[in-house]
Amino acid sequence: MAMDHPLQVIDRNSRSYPILLAKRLGKDAPVRLWAIGLLGLVSMPKTALFCSKTCPGDVILAAMDQAQKWRDQGRCIISGFHSPIEKECLQILVRGVQPIIICPARSLDRMRIPVEWREGIGAGRILLLSPFEPSNRRLTAALSEQRNKLVAALADDVFFAHTTPGGKTARLAEQVSGWGNSIRGLAGGRAKPSTWND
Repeated sequence: MAMDHPLQVIDRNSRSYPILLAKRLGKDAPVRLWAIGLLGLVSMPKTALFCSKTCPGDVILAAMDQAQKWRDQGRCIISGFHSPIEKECLQILVRGVQPIIICPARSLDRMRIPVEWREGIGAGRILLLSPFEPSNRRLTAALSEQRNKLVAALADDVFFAHTTPGGKTARLAEQVSGWGNSIRGLAGGRAKPSTWND
């Protein structure tokens, strides 16, 4: 980790700790967060992006098109950017100037940060955010599930490009529906093109 991008720790009683986490996650809200980058991005209006690991070809194209629209609109996007389609969308977003919040399903401690992310962090438009202790350096299914809840809880609206019926992303969508977030993109488990510009 470069010295000009220090690792910040935000305890639950800190002014910088997002109120939405305690409100939406309750006792499951993380005790502290770790961050690299401009913390002020957390207070911006944000759209969370989720997509199942596998999805139809038309959804892939639609998701990439939506990422370009978000980039052009300057919308702040928060995601784990872990599934193949989420990664493709991130590649589109990092070429813009809009804010991005990346939430890895592991600790930020000793994490190798790609050059393009470093540039975005230096420019104040990319924030890395994690609820995981330094000991959690390996991605697991359990950490991914915790991370996804964090991402959804921090967002003003949540976009599901595709969900597999009965899968983890579909279960997350059901949980988020009770939080008062605006949920878009779902139509029988697939993204509904007419809602992409809402």
